[in-house]
Amino acid sequence: MKKILTTLCFVAMVIVAIAAGTADIKFDETTHNFGSFPENSPKVTCKFKFTNTGNGPLVIHQAIASCGCTVPQYPKEPIKPGESGEIIITYNGAGKFPGHFRKSITLRTNAKQEVVRLYVEGEMTPSNNE
Repeated sequence: MKKILTTLCFVAMVIVAIAAGTADIKFDETTHNFGSFPENSPKVTCKFKFTNTGNGPLVIHQAIASCGCTVPQYPKEPIKPGESGEIIITYNGAGKFPGHFRKSITLRTNAKQEVVRLYVEGEMTPSNNE
């Protein structure tokens, strides 16, 4: 009896997993270049737009930046199939040395591709202190 009950529970879980569908995340772009910006205006922001191209709800579990100077904001609620969302990335170069930078943001999702990396880069130019 226990084997039958265990088997039925397993089959039920598989059916629920199949019925729920699988999410798939597709970004318009995965890299953004801020270009040059001055050290006296060190904060720049961009948006990465994405679409759930799967047939199940998309959940973004985490968005982790490679540095504390880069802050990602992402939707906490599930994204339905066919719907879109955006990841907002803010780079703050205050207190950093001027020059070129390249930062990564790692997303962990429930999509087919569970880990996606986004990149931001740019050139913070020194202020002219005369």
